[in-house]
Amino acid sequence: MQTVLWLLPLLPFVGFLVVGLFGRRLGRLGVTSVAVGSVALAFVLSLVALVAMRHAPAQRLELVGPDWMAVDTLRVPFGLVFDPLSTAMALVVTGIGTLIHLYSVGYMHEDEGYPRFFAYLNLFVFFMLLLVLGSSLPLLFVGWEGVGLCSYLLIGYHFRTDFAPTAGLKAFLTNRIGDLGMVVGMMVLFAHFGTLTMGELLLKVGKLHPETTFGVLTFATLMLFLGATGKSAQLPLYVWLPDAMAGPTPVSALIHAATMVTAGIFLVCRLAPLFELTPITLTVIAWVGAATALFAATIGVCQRDIKKVLAYSTVSQLGYMFLGLGVGGFAAGFFHVFTHAWFKALLFLGAGSVIHALHHEQDLFKMGGLRTKLPVTFGTMLVGTLAIMGLPPFAGFFSKDEILYLAFLKSPALWAMGILGACFTSFYMGRLMALAFWGEPRDPHAFEHAHESPRTMTLPLVIL
Repeated sequence: MQTVLWLLPLLPFVGFLVVGLFGRRLGRLGVTSVAVGSVALAFVLSLVALVAMRHAPAQRLELVGPDWMAVDTLRVPFGLVFDPLSTAMALVVTGIGTLIHLYSVGYMHEDEGYPRFFAYLNLFVFFMLLLVLGSSLPLLFVGWEGVGLCSYLLIGYHFRTDFAPTAGLKAFLTNRIGDLGMVVGMMVLFAHFGTLTMGELLLKVGKLHPETTFGVLTFATLMLFLGATGKSAQLPLYVWLPDAMAGPTPVSALIHAATMVTAGIFLVCRLAPLFELTPITLTVIAWVGAATALFAATIGVCQRDIKKVLAYSTVSQLGYMFLGLGVGGFAAGFFHVFTHAWFKALLFLGAGSVIHALHHEQDLFKMGGLRTKLPVTFGTMLVGTLAIMGLPPFAGFFSKDEILYLAFLKSPALWAMGILGACFTSFYMGRLMALAFWGEPRDPHAFEHAHESPRTMTLPLVIL
């Protein structure tokens, strides 16, 4: 069983190597089979890992390989951890990744860089799995930097344009600011605890008492939160994510809605016992999250580009996740990570279906009346919209409501900011649906030639 689980992160990497090196020779069918098949098999292995983890002692299964780093007192083994947190994230990465790979077959079918695109996607899935399954902070950091590299490559995929390379560079440089904080935080933790293996680190943390004043642990966690702020697009480092919409729509769905941008929340959840010892850091996290949730929601109200609306929505929802973590609701924050991954991926892919139908038109003010032309896209996006609005019985209601409840117990001001942000969310998502699907067509020529997307694109929408 353990040998099989080692294949989980390796399969997408093998797919990257095969497609990247032999993509032109394989042809489109071969590229599709290898790229989609490798991630689909990884999803199957994630289900196997879930079953194995549930039957393991304390629901924790750790695979330990040889030492990766061994310098003086620093010992970092190459290991993978399967526990409820990492396995749930692996299911999200591979499950949504499979659907987005399938969707990309239809969306990118005319693109001349077809093999290059799928090679980048496979490499991203590999690094994301390394991030969530790594048993030590250095191994997590390799995945952390790897998804940053893939983000740069995928955002700047249309490298012949003026805007895409600039947007990719902006994302790369902004994330370096946060990554510096991440490195400093790891250095402080190693100096204090003598280890960077997370299992050993958390065992030592469990013997300590909370810091009532600013101390070493508070400084370390604030530095780690700086890293999370960059990767998960919080104030003031949110500026890269809206520009990241320059990449193809499947990229927006996979990286900037469901997986990479939640890496910061995952980091805080992974080290939750450490953050619980630093109430000052948790207070900072809560207020930054609440401010980001409200601020980004107000910007989303004014956007004309359908992808920009969803981009600022992502920034806002990430703020809710951090608000949940900051008020001590680690389970609530991660619950919203999980629910948001599915309905935001659905919304981005639905937006991509609209853009595909209108021959790459993204201006909401040039749409209208599309519900009759795109019935499957409309129906599925309506479900995603009701979920992000937080209406029962959709998943978004339960996760967002739990965060707001915990915020109210912590501070009525935090709760009020969260409620106001939720109201703006309902408004801008209702506005998006009304402008795109209701009313009269504002561009008769584009409306006349609009058509429902192929099944490779609508099937993932229905599944999501």
